[in-house]
Amino acid sequence: MDVNRERLAACFTELCEIDSPSRREGRICRRLQEIFCELGAAEIVEDDSSVHTGSECGNLIIRFDGDLDLTPIFFSCHMDTVQPADGVRVKRIGDLFTSAGDTILGSDDKSGIAACIEAVRLLREAQQPHRPVEFVVTTCEEIGLIGAKALDPQRVRAREGYALDSTGFAKIVTHAPAANRLTITVNGVAAHAGLHPEWGVNAMVLAAQALAQAPNGRIDEETTANFGTIHGGAASNIVPEKVVIEAEVRSHSMAKLERVTGEIREVFATTVAAWTDPTGSAKGAPSVSVEVRQDFPVMQLNREDRVMRRVDAAARSIGLELSYEKAGGGSDANIFNGQGLATAIVATGMTNVHSTNEQVELQDMVDLTRLLIALLIEESC
Repeated sequence: MDVNRERLAACFTELCEIDSPSRREGRICRRLQEIFCELGAAEIVEDDSSVHTGSECGNLIIRFDGDLDLTPIFFSCHMDTVQPADGVRVKRIGDLFTSAGDTILGSDDKSGIAACIEAVRLLREAQQPHRPVEFVVTTCEEIGLIGAKALDPQRVRAREGYALDSTGFAKIVTHAPAANRLTITVNGVAAHAGLHPEWGVNAMVLAAQALAQAPNGRIDEETTANFGTIHGGAASNIVPEKVVIEAEVRSHSMAKLERVTGEIREVFATTVAAWTDPTGSAKGAPSVSVEVRQDFPVMQLNREDRVMRRVDAAARSIGLELSYEKAGGGSDANIFNGQGLATAIVATGMTNVHSTNEQVELQDMVDLTRLLIALLIEESC
């Protein structure tokens, strides 16, 4: 089966020009339902995750019954994009796609969705037997994977699959870190900064003292920490009574994740506990609270896992040489693996994502389509 390059290009362009920033995925959700209905999907389910995500729509689960007695698999993509994403227009120069304006392109993740659609179209046209397959298309991936987090994994019949969502091409991501999000609140005491500064306790100064001592940046080859935002204070003439810091810790090692998270908590607690009142005039004492939430679990796959052996065999069958990498970021695949759905990440060819310089080559989407078809029809896979 030869991929219809121009049909794939037209589909990709159409999808990109349907604006779908996070929580505004309603239009593309409806269009995907129309396309997969026309392609004869056995079942199209839109879940009720919008209650939890605030999106215009739910996640989609699209099911095609297979003709081959092979293990079912799923392909996962997300329908939302980062901003700026209003009025996207695609520019094509030869086989290179970019944004025509000052918006993102949307190849993250519509290059993956377009390849899924073309793969099904080819199988239908050729009346080619294939394994059972589901397409899981989530909302709100770009704002914390919250569509995937709200998805009931029991709705997905396949127990393993592939998330089509990474930069580069011919690349499989096998490992991704777990992440903790931290909200650190330092409480001081407000006072007039000119009349009675000694009555106050400056929460901003305490926060700065703790930040200067806390682990930050690259901790080791598996672990990072970052303090991303800080908010506090009311005016220059008021001693700030509260500072709120948003931070994160990531690691491929759960033990290191908890250790570094604990170190940050301890630094802030120790700094606040060491506060002294040199004049004895303060109208109170400082305090600190550290809220820790798991953002996403660790992802760890081995080359011997069936989901990996299958994609290896599929790539060999079409003469594609794969590389294997550890990632530093999280994706829906982290959530699915944490729910017991073995999921490898497959690169789609997109580059410069999350920027107005985003681009993708048609040949990469063509080869991705070929890989998806091989995964669906090769009995050795």
